[in-house]
Amino acid sequence: MATEIFREVDDDYEIIGGKKFMAPSADSWHNNTAGKLYLLIGMYVATNKLGLVFTDSLDVHFPDGNIFKPDFMFISAANSKTVVDNKHRTIYGVPDMVAEVFSRSTMKRDMGIKKDIYERNGVKEYWMIDPWRETVEVYLLRDGKFEFSGLYQNWTEDELLRLPEDERAQVEFEVPVNVLDGFKVKIKNIFGWYIEL
Repeated sequence: MATEIFREVDDDYEIIGGKKFMAPSADSWHNNTAGKLYLLIGMYVATNKLGLVFTDSLDVHFPDGNIFKPDFMFISAANSKTVVDNKHRTIYGVPDMVAEVFSRSTMKRDMGIKKDIYERNGVKEYWMIDPWRETVEVYLLRDGKFEFSGLYQNWTEDELLRLPEDERAQVEFEVPVNVLDGFKVKIKNIFGWYIEL
């Protein structure tokens, strides 16, 4: 019994550049944000039979030897090179899309080495989500390199009213999911308490 408990706790890590890093439990805001993403994109993916979505409960073994637990990932039905092993809670290959929700202990890695490794392994779309600033930073893979695609913010009504009219006209309220042909997710649905249809 004690060995089983230890094994479960010990499984909560990532391998980055050959080194083991503990993957601490997420706080409630982090968890809520990742869950909303799973729900919003997952419903669209499932309804249209486009592939599978997962949260951080699975290890992803990348071709270069790194092992991550992305907060959110999408694997398209066409991505037959990626293998899902349910028995061992493991994925072998490269998801089409990955999102990481910042936490104070992992934010630096999400923005740096993990972004570089996702790029090197061929992840097509990478979202970095800041639950404190309520922003989504999107990168798309072009010719083997991530290109910045956009920064999307959840504006409050007061913040919008303070913006000059020309800037307010340019505010985007939805984030396009490029690997899903531009399907869009309302930003306030990612960060809010409730989902607005």
